Amino acid sequence: MPSIRLADIPTTAPKKADKEQLNEEMQRILKELDELQNLLYAEHKHSLLVVLQGMDASGKDGVIRDVFGTMNPMGVLVQPFKAPTPQEADHDFLWRIHRHAPAKGMIQVFNRSHYEDVLVQRVHKWVDEDVIAKRFSAINDFEKLLRDHNNTHILKFYLHVSPEAQWGRLEERTQDPRKMWKYNEKDFSEAKLHKKYQKAYDDVFKHCNKIPWIIVPADHNWYKEYLIAKTVRDTLKSLKMKFPRLPKNKNNQDVKP
Repeated sequence: MPSIRLADIPTTAPKKADKEQLNEEMQRILKELDELQNLLYAEHKHSLLVVLQGMDASGKDGVIRDVFGTMNPMGVLVQPFKAPTPQEADHDFLWRIHRHAPAKGMIQVFNRSHYEDVLVQRVHKWVDEDVIAKRFSAINDFEKLLRDHNNTHILKFYLHVSPEAQWGRLEERTQDPRKMWKYNEKDFSEAKLHKKYQKAYDDVFKHCNKIPWIIVPADHNWYKEYLIAKTVRDTLKSLKMKFPRLPKNKNNQDVKP
């Protein structure tokens, strides 16, 4: 599999992408997703884990709202991962993650994920490279465990935002009253490390791509959300799910009232 280098991948929608046309298609996809999520919940054979990674202001919250917000909340869970609590830090780095792995019939969305422990800690040199290598291996084993032993389908999205778009969105949080609640002074200092994070992500893609990453151009929200919604829709359709039928009686006939 060819290596992934973020520097070689555009952060904007293709010039041929028609915003109006894709927005119309997006509405059809969202209706399909609502029915497919209902089917996933009813059949109770599969689960879906959606991992959203990206720099601050890459649009993870918007994806959660606009792609998954129209589905039945009974079947969709969202878990953000911030800095570990003291209790979480006392355990192995996957302890807090595994607790939120999706049950059969459920869609679980991770807003950031287990990958933070091979990104943030590496960029800031809080752990050495031997620890990072061991964590890469543990992550691969963890994802294989979910896939092979609980029928969990995993979609890993990297929201690829340019430094210019990221900085503009962060500055918007200092000016737009509707977005000021998102303001965090540390986000600006982290944004200055964009190249270091990009290099760390390139290494993640190299070592943890057995379940492949999907790189999503994230400078245009409408295109980013369309691509993610379409991928989730196509994945669920590929499962060829069916609604459960009533049990048959002893003569192998459908039970009737």
